[in-house]
Amino acid sequence: MTTPPTVVFGGTGFLGAVLVRELVESGRPARLVARRPRWPSWAEDSDPLEILEADIRDPRRVAEALEGAGAVVNATSLYVASRNVGFEDIHVNAAAALARQAREAGIERLVQLSGIGASRDSASAYVRARAHGEIAVMDALPKAVILRPSVLFGRNDSFLSNLARLTRLPAIPLFGQGHNRLQPVHVVDVARAIVRLTGADRPERYLFELGGADILSYREVLSLVMQHLGRERPLVPLPFAAWHALARGLGWLPEPPLTRDQVILMQSDNLVSEGVGTFADLGMQPRTLRESLPACLPLAPTHA
Repeated sequence: MTTPPTVVFGGTGFLGAVLVRELVESGRPARLVARRPRWPSWAEDSDPLEILEADIRDPRRVAEALEGAGAVVNATSLYVASRNVGFEDIHVNAAAALARQAREAGIERLVQLSGIGASRDSASAYVRARAHGEIAVMDALPKAVILRPSVLFGRNDSFLSNLARLTRLPAIPLFGQGHNRLQPVHVVDVARAIVRLTGADRPERYLFELGGADILSYREVLSLVMQHLGRERPLVPLPFAAWHALARGLGWLPEPPLTRDQVILMQSDNLVSEGVGTFADLGMQPRTLRESLPACLPLAPTHA
């Protein structure tokens, strides 16, 4: 009997691309869906992989993507809103429509990517949209799985790469005192968790929060990156009011390097909650940032 494909919307994103590879390497057929899809460099013609161009906001193309599918993962995301598309468009309306179409197609296994800290009361429009999207998806498909990872890291990520660039400055500004705590999680660990959550023997839980084995303050993460790169820079506390002012000043850029939503996220801890599904429920032990850093952030020929 032929195994139906797992459809990955946002299959060219940081997590989506890794997930597609993990699915294929586990022997499961995958269907990569994106607005501008591309054939992965690692893939071979014999791999059980399909590529489909589709906008998640287009019901007709979504229906084509879901045809014959056994499971769906919505890894589509929008981090910077624009005049043409807002957070609600992608994280709420499109996510809910995808869940409804999946239900109509008889697909019960759907994983909706969200994030730790999703709350309808957040000061961040991005975080609020994530929370409203969770509710909308569960209303449309009650057995959908909501997956909230902590900040993702891995090879060619934005998290560690941006921190590495910061260490080139003569002094590194901190968000406040840099005491906010993070639980960085390796992108491969999250991808492998999704492979299990879309498999036949998934646990009967519908809310998972996935964090790495290390709980570190932002200050400690920066110190680890500096130690790895062989750089020593002073860490300078900067009030959040200054960060908000900077984010407002950069807001006119089409792709600002800092947004108000990012500043708001840095004002609180980003840790796995109690009473939710975790890696332990999947029989997994996530790796630590400390042990993964050398593979994720290779040293340049000169790094002084």
